[in-house]
Amino acid sequence: MDTYLDSFWDFLWLIVVTFAFVAYLILLFLIISDLFRNKQSSGWAKAAWVIFLFLFPLVTALVYLIVHGDGMADRASREVKREQAEQDSYIRSVAASTPSAEIANAKELLDAGAISREEFERLKAHALGKLS
Repeated sequence: MDTYLDSFWDFLWLIVVTFAFVAYLILLFLIISDLFRNKQSSGWAKAAWVIFLFLFPLVTALVYLIVHGDGMADRASREVKREQAEQDSYIRSVAASTPSAEIANAKELLDAGAISREEFERLKAHALGKLS
C-alpha cells in the first residue's frame, strides 16, 4: 500500500513539474519572439537578454515581463494586424476576378478574334455558373 501511495505522489509530482516546464518553455519562446520583434532594442541588448535567459532563466523572464510587458502586447497586436492585412491583400488579389470581369475579358477576346463564339459562350456559362 505504501508503494502505491508513493508512486501516486511521484506521478502527481511528475505532472506538476511537467506542467511548470512546459509553461516555462512557452514563456521562453514568447520572450525570445518578442525580443526579435522589438525594433527599438539594439542587437547587444537582445543578446544580453538571451544570455541572461539561459543563465538565470526564471529571474530574467520575470524581469523581462515587468520591464517589457506592455510593449509585448503592443508588438504582438501589430504583428497580428500586419499578418491579417497581408492575408486580406492576398485574398483580394486571388479573388479579384468577378463573373462580370471574366465575361468582359472573354468578350474582348471574342472581339479580337482570339476565341470563337462557342468558346465565348462556354466561358460565359462558366462565369455565370460561379454566381449560383
